[in-house]
Amino acid sequence: MGFTVQYSFVNARGAEAGSFGGAVVDLRILATSDLHANLLAWDYHTSRPCPQRGLARVATLIHKARFERPQNLLFDNGDFLHGTVLGDFIAESTPTLRSGRPLHTHPMIAAMNALDYDAVALGNHEFGHGLGFLRRSLAATRFPIVCSNLYFKPTRGAPLAAPYLLIHRDLRDRHGKLHRLKIGVLGFIPPQTTIWEKRYLKSRASVDDITASARHVVPELRARGADLIIALSHSGIGSTGDEPGAENASSALAEIEGIDVIIAGHTHLTFPTADQPNLAGKPAVMPGFFGSHLGVIDLALRATSKGWRIASFGAEVRPISQRDPTTGQVTGLVSDDAAIVAIADPAHQTLLARTDVTVGHSPIPLHSHFALLTQSPPLALVAAAQADHMRRVLAETGTAHQALADLPLLSAVAPFKAGGRGGPENYTDIPAGPLLARHISDLYVHPNSLSCLRVSGQDLADWLERSVSLYRQILPGSCDIALIDEDFPSFNFDTIHGLCYQIDLSAPPRFNTFGRVIAPDSRRIHDLRYQGQPVRPEQMFALATNSYRAAGGAGFPGTGSAQVVYEGPENSREVLAAYLHRGGQPAETDVDWRFLPMPGCSVTIDLGVNAAAHLAEVPHLRLEPLALLPTGFRRFRLHL
Repeated sequence: MGFTVQYSFVNARGAEAGSFGGAVVDLRILATSDLHANLLAWDYHTSRPCPQRGLARVATLIHKARFERPQNLLFDNGDFLHGTVLGDFIAESTPTLRSGRPLHTHPMIAAMNALDYDAVALGNHEFGHGLGFLRRSLAATRFPIVCSNLYFKPTRGAPLAAPYLLIHRDLRDRHGKLHRLKIGVLGFIPPQTTIWEKRYLKSRASVDDITASARHVVPELRARGADLIIALSHSGIGSTGDEPGAENASSALAEIEGIDVIIAGHTHLTFPTADQPNLAGKPAVMPGFFGSHLGVIDLALRATSKGWRIASFGAEVRPISQRDPTTGQVTGLVSDDAAIVAIADPAHQTLLARTDVTVGHSPIPLHSHFALLTQSPPLALVAAAQADHMRRVLAETGTAHQALADLPLLSAVAPFKAGGRGGPENYTDIPAGPLLARHISDLYVHPNSLSCLRVSGQDLADWLERSVSLYRQILPGSCDIALIDEDFPSFNFDTIHGLCYQIDLSAPPRFNTFGRVIAPDSRRIHDLRYQGQPVRPEQMFALATNSYRAAGGAGFPGTGSAQVVYEGPENSREVLAAYLHRGGQPAETDVDWRFLPMPGCSVTIDLGVNAAAHLAEVPHLRLEPLALLPTGFRRFRLHL
């Protein structure tokens, strides 16, 4: 369920701010974030209803919250256009006129128009299908778009968003008198967006530091008469204080004088929590992801001699579903909003007719339950498809990449769905048999393209060190210590197919979750080999990977433009589908990486409930099922 906090400011004399007297205006702020084109309560990978997601469900909460407090504003914090099969389908199939305008309004935009959003911030994933598609989609909005730290270079295109907004609202105080308030709105995206979306932004735009941009814009908004400033921060809640270029800077934003309210996002968590009810004493919410929650902030604004001030506030996140702690089953708390369903239904029905088309066959189950513990068949399939495609590219390009063609070819992949903050349903779990079109998107979630790097043996060793920082340090003699660092996303756990290696969990992680070196003398990767021979630091390799990683996404050693020797236009899902069409099939693989033995030690890992049904497939892992947790995960003990 959601967590609610009530808080009152206290002035320097120890009296509540309300003692100033004057009019009091009540204002409710509603927020969504990281919707990722989840219009309906539907999982397109499994083709089943999913009560934990969908703007259609959140819409019902929005209507209820508006009825409770008629004076309200509704915002979205970004990442609304892409991130589901539906979002990708719309981007890849929307017909356009010769003028470049779409024949139909993007259903996500149409739904947000129908809900009468007051303003929307850009998120990093908005750029995932290119600037042209983004501009065409935004052309149909009936709400303003804001982004305060995105700057387009001269002659490289008009701005996509306003650097700030000033919303004028006539609001009644508790005695019925009208007051005109000016509400400033800022929007921020991570500076790393230009790296993650290098294909589209490299030569066109720059993204500045979040807090530096805020310090520049806030005084200008105040000078224009803003009575209240709300920051739509598509950025996680990280450590406070200045850290140039920080990806997760919402806490630091809250410390800036002049910003009154924070709407955070990007990291797919919920806020406030019992341990942290506010940010720097200011109201803040982070409303989950995929439409899992609605953020609600209630403000009591009092007129003072220095203008309007927040006298008190309440903040909460309202969920659309709940999980039974004893059974792990999820049930919906609200029903769909009929108007949003009607908007989404034409695209939804068209997509359903296309996703059940057979594109291949798998003789074995393809699941990601153990992808963080051992070799994973679905990852091996993606790796094989990447490598096969690169071999074909190198054969066709002749002398253009001859130096690359002579190098050993490896393939790096990571699990996009391996539990974590995505929940116990966040696993790929495809039975043996026909592979359908929707399974391709399940196996490869994001619309990345294929790239190839020229890397050294030292780069590979450091790359893997970055990856295995997913694991906590396990001291000799430890029993039932949690193995996984829960702040480390699984999509940054790369395995490199074609190499064999062992992992020493007794050593501390060399990198932290953000890719910064924290233990420079630590080495967890041991006995790194290629075709049975030790990998030499100076030895050179060709490494197939995705465009996000190749551009430097997540700060892996050996990445960046200087290392990239091939940047293809091919969508990674298209590469996988073509491999299957040519007769490629998943297959059982040898275990190329494993943990060094630690006799007498055990760790725990929380997996999806279906993991227990596949234990016979991993006999080399000494996994022991334990209790079902209230979160819906099942805990397992791994004997090292």
